[in-house]
Amino acid sequence: MRKVIVLINFVLIVFLSSCSKQELLIVTTTSLDNSGLLAYIIPVFEEEYNVKVKIVALGTGAALELGEMGEADILLVHAYDSEIAFVNAGYGEKRSNIMYNDFIFVGPETLDTANLSETLTEISENYDFYSRGDNSGTHTKELSLWTENGYDVSTFGEWYKETGQSMGSTLTMTSLSQFYTLTDRATYLSMLDNLDLVIAYQNREELKNQYGVIKVNPELHNRDDRVADLFYDWIIRDDIQDLIGTYEGYGEQLFFPNS
Repeated sequence: MRKVIVLINFVLIVFLSSCSKQELLIVTTTSLDNSGLLAYIIPVFEEEYNVKVKIVALGTGAALELGEMGEADILLVHAYDSEIAFVNAGYGEKRSNIMYNDFIFVGPETLDTANLSETLTEISENYDFYSRGDNSGTHTKELSLWTENGYDVSTFGEWYKETGQSMGSTLTMTSLSQFYTLTDRATYLSMLDNLDLVIAYQNREELKNQYGVIKVNPELHNRDDRVADLFYDWIIRDDIQDLIGTYEGYGEQLFFPNS
């Protein structure tokens, strides 16, 4: 009888072990998390592979730092040059483009400007501006736009302020203060009902916002990386790329797959 009980317990343990969900830690950008896309696609992965995904949303700079410390299995970020440097330094095992959308300038009214250079001049001479100031992908892009158009942000006056906050919080502050800011289109549209802001300037070609997936080098964390491999291959799979392309907000496609 005792042998039968032991055998039953053993079978039960094996069964429960086979049913228990493995975990995957994804560190991503606040803009991507705020957009609602992950809440749209991640349950599909969890169901397909019986995996529990934990999402940590930070600015891209902070996300890459966590990756360097091995505190992530997968990174979903949007600062291409920093991502390549991360992989080349040995922190990332592999990287792929997964999708893109675009950045837009938003504020209390549309700016009557013909191009990006005129837009930056109009803002710098006549309006207040919120920068995220947090080393995120959006902040990095914003700084590069000023620099490429001949501006030095260190010389800016009181009209240029840093929030040090996520994209969602920065948009809320921008709306309340009636300032201007740079945001990704998806986060703006996902929050539109709660914002008193309009698109001040847009140009999809010159303000492209590329997202990438990085598998963190498993030697940095010594966790089982099989689930990370599954996710990496999953998110670049054709059917999941198609799924990404179906995500909409206010009747607009918010992300465009790279496949």
